[in-house]
Amino acid sequence: MARNVFIGGGTGYMGRRLIPELLRRGHQVRALARAGSENKVPTGCEAVAGNPLDPTTFANKISPSDTYVHLVGVAHPSPSKAAQFQAIDLKSIEVAVPAAVAAGVRHFIYVSVAHPAPMMHAYIKVRTRGEELIRQSGLNATILRPWYVLGPGHRWPYLLKPLYFLAEHLPSTAEGARRLGLVTLPQMISALSYAVDTPPDGIRILQVQDIRFCGERGLAASAG
Repeated sequence: MARNVFIGGGTGYMGRRLIPELLRRGHQVRALARAGSENKVPTGCEAVAGNPLDPTTFANKISPSDTYVHLVGVAHPSPSKAAQFQAIDLKSIEVAVPAAVAAGVRHFIYVSVAHPAPMMHAYIKVRTRGEELIRQSGLNATILRPWYVLGPGHRWPYLLKPLYFLAEHLPSTAEGARRLGLVTLPQMISALSYAVDTPPDGIRILQVQDIRFCGERGLAASAG
C-alpha cells in the first residue's frame, strides 16, 4: 500500500538516498528542508520549507502524511559533540513527536542507536530519550538501532571487520559484537524502506541483525 511520507532530515546523509527508494516503491514523499535548501531535495519529492527545531515553521504542513521518518541529527557523531546532540538531536525529536501526534501521523520511524555500549554515552543518552518520548506519545513506531553505518565518508571501520568477525564467534564477546555490529548504508535504506512499507501495531525495534536482514532481502528482491 502506498504511504504518504513526511521526512525530517530529507537532505541529509540517509535522507537523500532514502527518498528515491521510497519514490521507486510508489510512496508519496515530502521532505522538510531549511529555507534556501529546497533544491537539495531529490527530484520527485516535494520540498517543505521549515526549521526542524522550530515546530511553528512546519507542524501545520505534516498533514496529510500518515508516516513520519525522523532523520535529523548531527553529522559524524563523536564524543566531542555532546552539546550538539542536546541542541540538535534531542531538540528535533522533542519537536517532531508532538507535531506528528497533532497531525494524525499513524507511524513514526526513528533512527536511534545500539545500546548499551562502552562509549558514546552522550549520544546514547539523547537517542534513548528520543525512544522514551515516542513510547510516551502512544504512536505506532519503528525504532532502528544501528551502531555504525558504513558508507561514503564513513569507511574507516572496514578495517575493524576482521576483529568483529572474531568477536562474533567467541562466546564471551559474541552478544556485544552482534549488538554493536557494523551495517552498511544500503542496508539502512532497505530497513527504513521496509519500515515504511510495513507499519507495525505498537513499537517495533530493528536491531543490527534485523537491519542486515532487511538489507539482504532488499538486495535479493532488487536482483530478482
